[in-house]
Amino acid sequence: MQRINVAEVAPEAFGAVLGLEKYVRANVDHTVLELVKLRASMLNGCTYCVDMHSREALGAGESSRRLFAVAAWREAPFFDERERAALALTDAVTKLGEHGVPDDVWDAASKVWSEKALADLVLAIATINVWNRIAVTFRTELPTDV
Repeated sequence: MQRINVAEVAPEAFGAVLGLEKYVRANVDHTVLELVKLRASMLNGCTYCVDMHSREALGAGESSRRLFAVAAWREAPFFDERERAALALTDAVTKLGEHGVPDDVWDAASKVWSEKALADLVLAIATINVWNRIAVTFRTELPTDV
């Protein structure tokens, strides 16, 4: 059962996160963005977001095979170099350990993404992590009308 509807209880804060969401949607490649959102949501155990981003990606033409493979992306042959760099960066930022993002992950990403694209990508990863923490903490319920 949902604990809190943050959009109702703290609408200004919700609006601020939504503003960041709108920014990343406008500035990050849609395919990469959905892969990043799905991967972070899997790592964070956010059922609501896994469901939503899987449906959105399928609706945008993404293959179910690639979406299922996001769970084991390192072994899957379905992702190009830019997608792999984005997924590795998603793993590192989402799991942010004691030493932060490892240099090898950052270096691989910086070889295929410009500084601006990297900044936008990190903002996208941070944003989905915020959404995941909100949805998991408040137990956001899955929609029943899909």
